[in-house]
Amino acid sequence: MIAAALLIAAWINKAAGPAIVAILSAFVVVWCFFQAPVTCGAPVRGREDGCRNNATGLLMGCHIRQHRWQKLKMLILRRQIREFCSGLFSDGKATFVTLAAIGSFLSGLVAFIPGIALG
Repeated sequence: MIAAALLIAAWINKAAGPAIVAILSAFVVVWCFFQAPVTCGAPVRGREDGCRNNATGLLMGCHIRQHRWQKLKMLILRRQIREFCSGLFSDGKATFVTLAAIGSFLSGLVAFIPGIALG
């Protein structure tokens, strides 16, 4: 993703200000939540590991209509939050995207801390 590369370049070169870093961080987080290619993982009867179809983003499901919003709904229902969080590190793709989202979120926060901020 281009925004992730620009975010890394902004931190390395220190040419961009904190606002640019925060905006790029927000773009990367949104991409991870809604567009990154991951495995669906929605709960499926008879399968321990859930749906194995390709999905878009950590919060979205695959092409099956019932799976589309199922992972996002898991965050709302308190008893299913643990199941959702365990799926964030279920395979290599999900782990990479989850770590990218966490890193980008922290990058956006750190950009405004005095002494660490760019520029």
